Amino acid sequence: MLIDVSCIYNGRATLNTKKAKHKMIFPLSGLYAITAEHHSTPEQLAQAVNAALRGGAKLIQYRAKSAHDRLAEARLVLAECRAAGVPLIINDDVELAFAINADGVHLGKDDGSVQQARERLGQGAIIGVSCYDSVERALEAQAQGASYAAFGRFFPSASKPNAPCAHLETLIEAKRKLSIPLVAIGGITPDNGKTLLNAGADMLAVIDAVFGTDDPERAAAAFQPLFPCPL
Repeated sequence: MLIDVSCIYNGRATLNTKKAKHKMIFPLSGLYAITAEHHSTPEQLAQAVNAALRGGAKLIQYRAKSAHDRLAEARLVLAECRAAGVPLIINDDVELAFAINADGVHLGKDDGSVQQARERLGQGAIIGVSCYDSVERALEAQAQGASYAAFGRFFPSASKPNAPCAHLETLIEAKRKLSIPLVAIGGITPDNGKTLLNAGADMLAVIDAVFGTDDPERAAAAFQPLFPCPL
């Protein structure tokens, strides 16, 4: 196996294998847990991710805007996901996803194009796009090769209190017009999540409802009755 040390992330060389590695596929249904930033150490974050996975999370997104060592932290989260056989998505940062060989990346409106991410991460990578309340943006993302489209926020959100609202009618229309999976995000709880699933969401993405609790395993498990049992 050839080793490439030419990749630089945050000023440091990172080891990357040249051998192609299989990427996990995007789940068709379930809880999409997005990490919070209040954990005091990378190890505490990894423990919380482990708990969420035990509770039934089907996908993890590493989201960290202010961590001092995102590379080391993301690697710990990746190890938990690999052990559980669950995909890891990196928020906003294609190069970090590449550096740790994550399963994909989630792109906001200012994070580059789907095509650029696909070229960097490979055809097997999961690439999600924030579409807010716009079916048109979702259709464009699908045409570019996005793996899924995310809509929100649907309810008041502690993580993004000033984000514009999305509407159930948007999910309903998106379900009619798109063939890629739909993710709903924003203030979702076990009490209001069923409404979004009924409107067309395939996955429910949550931050505080899992990682903002004292017991991420129990919090994640509380969402499981909302989803259909796998065949």
